[in-house]
Amino acid sequence: MGRAKLDAVDRKILACLQEEGRITNVDLAERVGITAPPCLRRVRALEEEGYIEGYHAELNHQSMGYGLTVFAMVGLNSQAEADLKAFESKVSSWPMVRECYMLNGEIDFMLKIVAPDLQGFQQFLTSELTPAPNVASVKTSLTIRTSKKVPGVPMG
Repeated sequence: MGRAKLDAVDRKILACLQEEGRITNVDLAERVGITAPPCLRRVRALEEEGYIEGYHAELNHQSMGYGLTVFAMVGLNSQAEADLKAFESKVSSWPMVRECYMLNGEIDFMLKIVAPDLQGFQQFLTSELTPAPNVASVKTSLTIRTSKKVPGVPMG
């Protein structure tokens, strides 16, 4: 990060972009109370400094044919750095795994998996995840509903 501290305008820009990534620069500038050219310069600087990592469209899982979301808690036989990296590399090759977190404690990794249905998930579980090298245990929890899903970080 280049800047030691974000000012109020930078924070407003980030809050607006986090809420609505497709906002035009003119509308963004108006919302944060500056003109368009300095707003664009600030956005570019925030991107270059790593405050903004990217922009994406949030797709509806159900509409796209992925009606099941599962969290899998994975325990490994070995936590040596090479084995952890090998597991992370394997995880990156699985499209149904949308998020992967290394954890501190009893469980080594938590995976967020989307699948078309229970049968599709079971196929992935038995043919990919469970037999993967170094996997000692897998505990899964199927989601019933999502009560809160807010991307990003609190800005207020």
